[in-house]
Formats: sequence, structure tokens, C-alpha cells
Amino acid sequence: LTRDILIKGRRRSERVGGGAYYSALALSTFGEATVLTKLGGDFPKQFLNEFEKRVKLMVLPSKETTTYELTYLNENERILRLLARAEEIKPHELPELRKFDLILANPVAREISVETLEILKRAYLALDLQGLVREFNDGVGIGKIEPGHLRGVKILHADANEISALGSLENAIDSLKGNVEVALISDGSNRGIALRKGKVYAYYPPRVSVKDSTGAGDTFLAAFSYFYRERPFIPALKIANAFTALFLERRDYNFTMDEVSEKALEVRIEEI
Repeated sequence: LTRDILIKGRRRSERVGGGAYYSALALSTFGEATVLTKLGGDFPKQFLNEFEKRVKLMVLPSKETTTYELTYLNENERILRLLARAEEIKPHELPELRKFDLILANPVAREISVETLEILKRAYLALDLQGLVREFNDGVGIGKIEPGHLRGVKILHADANEISALGSLENAIDSLKGNVEVALISDGSNRGIALRKGKVYAYYPPRVSVKDSTGAGDTFLAAFSYFYRERPFIPALKIANAFTALFLERRDYNFTMDEVSEKALEVRIEEI
């Protein structure tokens, strides 16, 4: 979890954030969700009052909390600046993984080491690439990652910018084919790319009115990871896109699976 400081014009506010926050809320609509995170004494505990009603929280101590300053240029564009970073989660700090049906790793500032990632791969692991490739020299940029570090990941998500950590899109696709079972490369409301066991697909999300896209990728990865355990690849991809679209439209998860199924009819997928 993160402490997010939002700047919109002259307005300044704070909230809880991070990929684990949105992914856990999404997963809590299907069953019991648990978040393992590191928080410092600087984290405003009142931010978690509502969150803990839906999600079990396992907090490890850290000198600082991962803190981002987000300066919004418009509704969908923002500049990120890392103000503080929590300590890495070490392998010996992980809970017993066998009691979980799904492990979803959402680092946002390199809080998961390569050694910890190797342990997580022993489970059914879905991984968001963003926190493994972010660099913080001047603002927030994208560094490189060795494709071999991803070998054994069940489901990988990255956006169209983050996937450049593996080189060109063509090189990234070639690298991922031999290392992960499923890869999801999202680009907002634009065409996305999905890979499964060597096959490449294009998918087209539903068009919805979006005022704030925060949490979209985290929700998409969580929804797909859950549905992929229950359904074949194509239906899971359609339903995950629909689930995410409804979240973006409403900024909450208070919708029914009937609504998700209806929205899924708007999703188009083609093999390329």
C-alpha cells in the first residue's frame, strides 16, 4: 500500500493507494482477500478504516511508507514523484503461500526483490510489472529487466509504456512467449495485446466515460487472474475488461455479475 499525495491545481489531498489497494478491493468482491504490505509510522491509519472492513491486512513494520506525489495535468495525465520508499519484503517475511488460491504481486517502487519473487513463483502468481521496472533518478522512468526474471510467472500485466522495459513491443512479445503463460499489455481504452501460451491476441475494451483512471490496471489484473482460474482464456479476458470498465465508470465495485456479463458483450478479441 502507498500514501498518495494528490495535487490538482491548488488543491492538495491525501489518500491510500498502490496496486495492492485496488487489486484487493476487486478480489474482495469474489472472496476473502489478504494484503501483505510494509507501512511506516508516517502512514495515516484512519485511511484503512473502510478498507479493513473488506480486506484482511497483514502489516510489516518499515521506517517509511512508500509515498508518491501525484500532480494531475488533467483527468488522465499525471506526474509522479517518489517521496519515500518502504523497505523490501524479504523472503522470510512471506506467509505460508499454500493457503492462498492466488498470489497477486503489486510492487510500485521495487519493494519486491528478485529473491522474494522467486519464492512467489512457487504459487499461482500474477504479477504487475510496473514496480519492478520503475526508476527514480529524475521523476519516475522505466528501466530494463531481464526476461529470465519473469520465467515462471503465471500471469503478467504491464501497460504500453512499462512493457518497453523488455525492448520494442515485438521483442517484448517474443521474450514473454517463452517465460510466462499469459501476458496482458493494456493501453487504457485503446487496443490491448494479450498473449497465451505463444498465441497473440488483440482486445478492444468497452468505451466508457472515464474521469479518473487510477486503479484500472490493478483492477484488470485482479479480475482476469480470478476469472482465468474459473473460465477459458477468451471469456476470462472479456469479463475482466468488462469488470474494469464498470469500475472506471462508477469508481466502485458495487455492480452485479449480470451487469459485467452484459458489458462483456462489447469486448472484441481477435487472434493476430
